[in-house]
Amino acid sequence: MPHALTSRDSTMESRPVGSYEPTRIDVLIVGTGLAGLVAALECVRKGHNVRVLERNSSINTAGDMYFMGLSATRFFKHWPEMKEEYQRISLHNAWIETFKHSGEVIISPKKVADRLRAQGLDPDTPPGEFQMRPLVYKMFVDAVKKLGVSVEFNRRVVDYFEDENSGKGGCETDDGKRYEADVVIAADGVGSKSQKLVGGQVRARPSGRAMWRAAFPIEHLDKNLEVKEFFKLMPNNEPIVRTWLGPSTYALTLTREDVMVWIMNHDITGTEKENWTNTIDAQEVLDGMEKMPGMEKNKWAPIFKELVKVTPPDTIVNFELLWRNPQPSWTSPGARVIQIGDSAHSYLPASGNGATQAIEDAISIASCLQIGGKENVPQSVRTHIRFRFIRNSCAQKLGFSNAELLQDTDWDKVKLDPRRAAPKLPKWVWSHDPEAYAYENYHKAVKSMNKGIGMEDEHSFEPNYPKGYRYEPWTIEKVMEDMRAGRAIDLGAGDWE
Repeated sequence: MPHALTSRDSTMESRPVGSYEPTRIDVLIVGTGLAGLVAALECVRKGHNVRVLERNSSINTAGDMYFMGLSATRFFKHWPEMKEEYQRISLHNAWIETFKHSGEVIISPKKVADRLRAQGLDPDTPPGEFQMRPLVYKMFVDAVKKLGVSVEFNRRVVDYFEDENSGKGGCETDDGKRYEADVVIAADGVGSKSQKLVGGQVRARPSGRAMWRAAFPIEHLDKNLEVKEFFKLMPNNEPIVRTWLGPSTYALTLTREDVMVWIMNHDITGTEKENWTNTIDAQEVLDGMEKMPGMEKNKWAPIFKELVKVTPPDTIVNFELLWRNPQPSWTSPGARVIQIGDSAHSYLPASGNGATQAIEDAISIASCLQIGGKENVPQSVRTHIRFRFIRNSCAQKLGFSNAELLQDTDWDKVKLDPRRAAPKLPKWVWSHDPEAYAYENYHKAVKSMNKGIGMEDEHSFEPNYPKGYRYEPWTIEKVMEDMRAGRAIDLGAGDWE
């Protein structure tokens, strides 16, 4: 029988690797992004047998920064070495400052801890924090290596399949080799070949927007002492995030002891791609800043342009933002192949939620498989989806609302209430514990499914999305229609705050 935990065990106790009985469930993970790496770690910890396939010759640890929510880091209590490393690489005693794009200070520098206290939150357990992607990825990669997880590189998966009679899922690589397992976790990102098996590819829609992104050693600021002085660290070498909000654009910078990061949202220019290696010249950025809508009277602050100029060559990525309708299905008919992370639900960078939800997915599926045991893999997969589908639909929609806020700031309202310049990060997002939620509600969810109750009518346990919300399918087309008409995006009923 599978070893089940009570909610008290899950929320109160640390259970490191070796705490669980072996489940004998063979798990094949495709992809080594955040979702894939955390799935590998958690599946090993939960007692499953794990293999990983990666299409490239190594794991990509490049990039700049992203937001890691509290709900994605609670599981570190089971990984003491990772918890210690995460604390070491995190931003400590960070500050934040807000400008108009023109350089006018709207909110003077304040410690993030003070902002949190003003909102009635505990600075010791913040809703989340910005992290450097290379450092976090290296932490996860090192942990996977230390566990001795089998990772096969140069394995480009071209097809997925399942055999309900044998109770196996599988995939095939471009050299014709086939792999099988009790469950296959497709964590291979946007465009995963698993789409065909789970219900068809969701077509990407051009948003008309893209992001210039750059991260480089802070020593490059020495090229311009004015830039170095403006983007300096705070007292005691404390890091600072500076946000810049303008008409139809926004940007942010991060200054920490070793690295400088800047990111800017912009209209498409023709050179953008949905590819993190698509670099451009600084001059293209400078020209684009001049041509942005609404810049006739108030142009971008000269100091930001100077920052662009000191950015080293082959550093600035022009990443296209593509919109996708929520996928109607994440799993194969027999529930032997399951998508997680971007394979299942892609996010806009402005949402600040993509990395968080990918990690939550990984924790949830590993837990559900452990609770259900080897004889109930399809049940565990479907229960996991019941826990994750509506939550992600709400989080995706919230991401569009936040993007709208950042690109169309009402400065009169911001002067009255500075919180109006900050994207929404409601408690239902960051207070969640995906592991505890699975152990508390697994059997309730199974009972509902056995009764034929749809997930939108699930009332046997507390939702992990806005209370009072009832799921309704939504489309990018409706969101775009609202945005073009100048209407606030209709999030739907419920307590979204």
